[in-house]
Amino acid sequence: MKRRLKSYLSHVESLTTQRLSDTCTQEQRDAQMRDLLIQIHFFQHERLIHLLVLLAVVFLFVGVSLYVTFASVSLPIMVVHGLLFVLLVPYVAHYFTLENGVQKLYRIYDTWNESLK
Repeated sequence: MKRRLKSYLSHVESLTTQRLSDTCTQEQRDAQMRDLLIQIHFFQHERLIHLLVLLAVVFLFVGVSLYVTFASVSLPIMVVHGLLFVLLVPYVAHYFTLENGVQKLYRIYDTWNESLK
C-alpha cells in the first residue's frame, strides 16, 4: 500500500495545475478530478482499516504491559509483549505514512478544485 500511495502521489504531483489547465480538455480535467476523488476514497478506507488494527494492537500492548507490570512476570507473557512491541513500531510508522499521504491528496484536490474552476 505504501508503494501504491507513493506512486500515485508522484503521478498526481506530475499533473500540475498549469499542465491540466493548458493541455487538457474540460472532460479530461473532470476525469482526472474524478479519478483523484476515487483514489482518495480508496486510501481513506485503507487508512480507516489500518487505524482500527493499530488501535487493537495498541490496546493489546497496553493490556499485556499492565498485566506484566502488576500481575505476573512470566516468560510467555514477556514474549507476547515483545512480539506486540515489534509489531507496533512499524505499524505506527506505516499508519503515519498513509495518513500523511491522504492529507497530501486532500491538498492536491483542493488546489486543483480552486484553480480549475
